[in-house]
Order: sequence, then C-alpha cells, then structure tokens
Amino acid sequence: MTTPTPPASFPDVEAMIVDVLEDDARLSGATVAVQAPTGFDGTTAAVFVNRRGGAWVGERHVDQPLIELEVYGPTKHAAHVLANDARQILLSMANNRYGTNLVTEVEEQDGPRWLPDYLYSAANRYVTVMKVYVDVY
Repeated sequence: MTTPTPPASFPDVEAMIVDVLEDDARLSGATVAVQAPTGFDGTTAAVFVNRRGGAWVGERHVDQPLIELEVYGPTKHAAHVLANDARQILLSMANNRYGTNLVTEVEEQDGPRWLPDYLYSAANRYVTVMKVYVDVY
C-alpha cells in the first residue's frame, strides 16, 4: 500500500480561521489576526490565531493542526465572553468547506482558560486550544 504524500503546500489554516472569525458579527469589535498589531498592549478586544503543532495523516490526506486562540479583552469578563464566542465559531466550522478544504471535525483540547500574560502586564487573556481536521484537496 502506498501512502499518499502531503501536498506541496498545506492549507494556511491560520488564515482560514482568521477569515471565518472576522466574518462573524460576534467578533466585529475585536482585532482578529495571527499576531498582535503594532501598539497592542493587551487591553483591547482581540483574538490571535496560531498553529501550535498538529500532524499530517497521510493515509487520510488530512491535516490536523492544533490551533491556539489567544483572546484579550478590556476586562476579564469581556475576555471570557469573547473567548467563548470565538470558541463557538471555531467549533461551528465542522462539516463546512472553505475554498478547496473541508473541515470535517473540530475538537476542543484545552480551554478556554484564564492565563495571565507576562508580555502585556495589564492584559486580560483567555487561551483555548482546538484540534481542527482539514481534508486537503
């Protein structure tokens, strides 16, 4: 049996998730990006999307990235609400096609959990880790 090789280019799952989060009205007042913009101090509404690992499953032709959502708000409560909204949006991606890729499943791995931020001392931050199953075409 021959194992399929991964595609020359994996889908940019971070960009795909940023697009989905940005399109949802619940996050309309938040910055959604893969990294903090210049001048960000952790005290405004923001959701940062980062791939934190994952695996290619050759026999299924599936990318399984671990996606970390770092969510900030002006208060702890606001950050908590925003984290839950972002989490729900990401979970709702299951069984939907984005471009040429199909998200078949989304599993929560950790979170949302309060996590003080030592880079931004005044920040209110929650972190969530999700596993996203993406059929790569």
